Amino acid sequence: MNTTSAHILLIEDDARAAVSLEKLLKSEGYCVVVAHRGDEGFDRAHMENFDVVITDLRLPGIDGLELIRRLHEAKPRLPIVLMTAFGTTETVIEATKRGAFEYLIKPFEMEDLLEVTATAISSARLMSAPVDLGEAASTGDAIVGNSRVMQEVCKEIGRVAAKPVAVLIRGETGTGKELVARALYQHSTRADKPFIAVNCAAIPETLLESELFGHERGAFTGAESRRIGRFEQADGGTLFLDEIGDMTAFTQAKLLRVLQDKCIQRVGGKDNIPVDVRIIAATHRDLEIAIREKHFREDLFYRLSSFVIHLPPLRSRLEDTPELTKYFLRRFEAELQLNAAAIQPEAVAWLQQQRWPGNVRQLANVLRQALLLARDFPISVDNFKAVLLKRSDTTVASEQTLATFIDECLDAAREETLSDAYAAVIEAVERQLFTRAIELAQGNQAKAARWLNVSRQTMREKLTHFGLRTP
Repeated sequence: MNTTSAHILLIEDDARAAVSLEKLLKSEGYCVVVAHRGDEGFDRAHMENFDVVITDLRLPGIDGLELIRRLHEAKPRLPIVLMTAFGTTETVIEATKRGAFEYLIKPFEMEDLLEVTATAISSARLMSAPVDLGEAASTGDAIVGNSRVMQEVCKEIGRVAAKPVAVLIRGETGTGKELVARALYQHSTRADKPFIAVNCAAIPETLLESELFGHERGAFTGAESRRIGRFEQADGGTLFLDEIGDMTAFTQAKLLRVLQDKCIQRVGGKDNIPVDVRIIAATHRDLEIAIREKHFREDLFYRLSSFVIHLPPLRSRLEDTPELTKYFLRRFEAELQLNAAAIQPEAVAWLQQQRWPGNVRQLANVLRQALLLARDFPISVDNFKAVLLKRSDTTVASEQTLATFIDECLDAAREETLSDAYAAVIEAVERQLFTRAIELAQGNQAKAARWLNVSRQTMREKLTHFGLRTP
């Protein structure tokens, strides 16, 4: 799902506020439909397909809370964002219980609305976009590969998807762990309930506990109101904890208690809140080594690994490379609006000889950039070599000066092994610039975009282009 073309239903009875919010959302590339009554909004959402609903609390017809209840029952995978100027604790808790994905207390910053909207759309994609198993002909998300090891992965997904057990997905970065988690969810008995994903490595240590368990007002500096955590949002559904091996010892201990007691305590709170959540965890780390080095709790490991799925690195299933190549060509042909994208047979053979340290994600990234370089001609080995020369999956090395890198590109251009030195340098610098900006902004796209003086749409496009992930 392309977030910039996502369809949003905005329900707001204040005409002036509706116009302002509609203009803001459209400026980000969203398709926006406006309703001014609760009953009108419910009818539109029930009959049409939207990626997210943004609604006010006090509405004529039916109010926001009743709208959330009815709509969540009718379309449990549709994220609903509640806006309210009457943000009492009881209101936000009740809204969450009835199915609200997130809430904003008026007056709020427009950047906060855009951030919540983007997160909701991403969540909707994780829940709704199907993951095909072994379907190389698919143009959507798919787990592709006919190798013996990948056939076994698909069988394991089928065996455990409907079982009420925790699953640990293990594999190197870029092997497709999130796709497996979504496939497990979509084939489970909880497929009509929420699927919430949390990247434990992408959220600062000081915020992860609050992100997972929520917090009470005044629990820490900046906690101006009670916040519902991901466990409560995922109640009845599935919580995907990506990069679980990066969780701190304190958060590990709290997570273990939740898994044992099936209750959470918000940060700064004393009440035990029951939650019914299936955990799917993933990591690229060797947890056995982490356990020996006292960096990961052994008891938590056994709680999370009732069933383990190992995803092989691409270098262990190179026979799948041609099939993966065809699959990504079809996807990018549609995405980039190209006609009859093709690749020379010797280029496919060359791809199959590479080691791919970044795995399937790296292969996809290289193919995408090679398509852009080829400019409607069949992709050649030289196109792939040019992409790799541009450091497609790494930033310019820290010990390498920009001047040295420019010299290398110009030398390659003189030797006719690089067709576009200008694009190579710009690509490398932009990759490093956007990578550092989103890191320093701790995943806040609005903040990073403001620092770079670019639009939010440009920021999202660059993050997608460079394969950068944010919390």
